[in-house]
Amino acid sequence: MGTAKDYSNQTTPTWCPGCGDFSVLRSLQAAAAHLDIEPHNLAVVSGIGCSGRISGYMNAYGFHSIHGRSLPVAQSIKLVNPKLTVVASGGDGDGFAIGTAHTIHAFRRNIDMTYIVMNNQIYGLTKGHTSPLSQTGFVTKSTPYGSIETPIKPGILALAAGATFVAQGFSAYQDQLVDIIIKAIQHKGFSFINVFSPCVTFNKTNTYQWFRDHLVNLDDEPNHAIGDFQKAMNKYIETDGLFTGILYQNTNPDYYSKLPGERGTSVVEQDLDIRHKFDELMEDFM
Repeated sequence: MGTAKDYSNQTTPTWCPGCGDFSVLRSLQAAAAHLDIEPHNLAVVSGIGCSGRISGYMNAYGFHSIHGRSLPVAQSIKLVNPKLTVVASGGDGDGFAIGTAHTIHAFRRNIDMTYIVMNNQIYGLTKGHTSPLSQTGFVTKSTPYGSIETPIKPGILALAAGATFVAQGFSAYQDQLVDIIIKAIQHKGFSFINVFSPCVTFNKTNTYQWFRDHLVNLDDEPNHAIGDFQKAMNKYIETDGLFTGILYQNTNPDYYSKLPGERGTSVVEQDLDIRHKFDELMEDFM
């Protein structure tokens, strides 16, 4: 078994000192090491924004996609070569603004991969604008009188759309985050992890201390049943989405296992030489 350092390409991250994304990167590397995933069997796909840089810091296949489009790319990679461990990542704006439609359909499609959202409740790359997850009343440069919009509840959206693994982590609770990522990758289906990853430069409200004061750890609640959909929904509402741990998991078949016959065979294992089939087809018309 390797170490987390084996999954670093030695590129120095350019995130602001104290950014929660450092912990997400390290947690992903530690989870990959724990699972002993060979770097050439791991693909990390990211979107745009501060979080989008994560794919460039991993010793693995990396793909830096365009804004809101990490999931289509990641799902395509997994469908072409299901033997790869595929992780998509992005920020809260990437996943729940321009990429919302892709996110919802990825939930319901249930392709066997993991999606990590680094949620800082602000647009850090554009110097501090509200995101779809910013709380009502949140004051930023784009909302000097406070946001008047209702924030999206990512966990409720995931549950309602049919996600089979829903969890939340916090950058300051790295041991728990590593464990969540390990279980997400092991889950046979689409795994969604919303990580509270504070922006220390532009979000002076949702700070590390603010999250420590408000988050509930589901691991400390012995009566929490991750296989009960109704209880998962109730728990999300009860905590107003401010919790860490695995909220929900079920064993519904993943996308690939439901494909019939040859369609369920990896593209990389199929004979893609169509010349003989083309010749046969042309003979029918000659």
